[in-house]
Amino acid sequence: MTSDELRGANDPTHTSPAGVSVRWAVVGLFGLALIWLLHWAQPLLLPVAMAIAFTFVLAAPVRRLRRLGVPASVGAGLVVAALLGALTLMATSLAAPAADWVERAPATIRQMADAAARLREVVVPDRSPTPRSGKRNAAPAPAPATAPPADAISERIATEGVTITRAVLDRFLSFGLSAAATLILLYFLLASEHWLVSRTVEAVPRRRARALLLGGVRQAEREIGVFLGTMSLVNAGLGLATAFGMHALNLPNPVLWGAVTALFNFIPYFGPLMVTMLLTLAGGMTFGLEVAMLGPPAVFLLLHAIESNFVTPWLIGRRLRLSPLSVFLSVMLWGWLWGIGGALIAVPLLLALRSACKRSRKFELLCAYLEGGLMPSPSLASLLQVKRSPVHR
Repeated sequence: MTSDELRGANDPTHTSPAGVSVRWAVVGLFGLALIWLLHWAQPLLLPVAMAIAFTFVLAAPVRRLRRLGVPASVGAGLVVAALLGALTLMATSLAAPAADWVERAPATIRQMADAAARLREVVVPDRSPTPRSGKRNAAPAPAPATAPPADAISERIATEGVTITRAVLDRFLSFGLSAAATLILLYFLLASEHWLVSRTVEAVPRRRARALLLGGVRQAEREIGVFLGTMSLVNAGLGLATAFGMHALNLPNPVLWGAVTALFNFIPYFGPLMVTMLLTLAGGMTFGLEVAMLGPPAVFLLLHAIESNFVTPWLIGRRLRLSPLSVFLSVMLWGWLWGIGGALIAVPLLLALRSACKRSRKFELLCAYLEGGLMPSPSLASLLQVKRSPVHR
């Protein structure tokens, strides 16, 4: 046996290259299986994740009510009822304007598509050769295709309309079931939050591990609560400013666009992009295909630039700031897995992951990647220098 083989046989911590490859292969297969499971179990896991995220925000009011003598079950019911009432009031007040915009949108989309096709013909003209009229042996022009009868067209439109209506109803039913499951689970989590945390900490045998677990849970609860509460205030202010801007531009239903802005701004990067596209479409529906249609998205982009570059960094501070790269990747991953709901909870999940990584030295590098440039990084030249001991100095 060689010296390396003898060292590996005597060292219990030594791992052969084959063993390392097998371990990484197992980790990769486990990661792929976990991603597939998250995507397949979306109807079950998304309401659970949404309820847990809301629990981090609403647990503090329930605890305050419990200190005042209100039982946890009653306090949780009051908090959930207040949340449900606010959401119902907002939905009922904005349903009619939203339905009117949705009904008028297809015609405007067709007009914009026709305008884009005409612009493409102007920029890139059709250079296909046309047959000369004086040519003797020119092939006869093909006969135009016969248009389908009116009955076939109307039947096809009716069939497609039924298909779209069925898809919309299925989506609405799925959303209603998920929302109901989220609210019911949120009530039970709020009512038993203290019991769940105490029993979980009690199950950990070591005292130091108990302190780390409880500290991590409370820190994640504080950070997620502060983040969502602050972003709610910021997005409400942005929505209010957008509503005033749309009112100044004479865009119909400015309150609707303010609410849409406040809701979609919870999704980093992609939310403002969707609001810009919607306001561009609304501008085309209101002002026609003119320069004035660009007024609503321009006003929103100006307000969003002020909010994202000055207001939010000042309110959030360095303690809750995350790496823009990690936020973007998290939104992409959870948006791909769970759609808009996953994109909404991408940042709270990132904050919870960072709180867990801060409690273990094994994940210090991952925590550094999540926090980004909060701490000054050393230069590459200093990292490549050989460190000398004090004896050699």
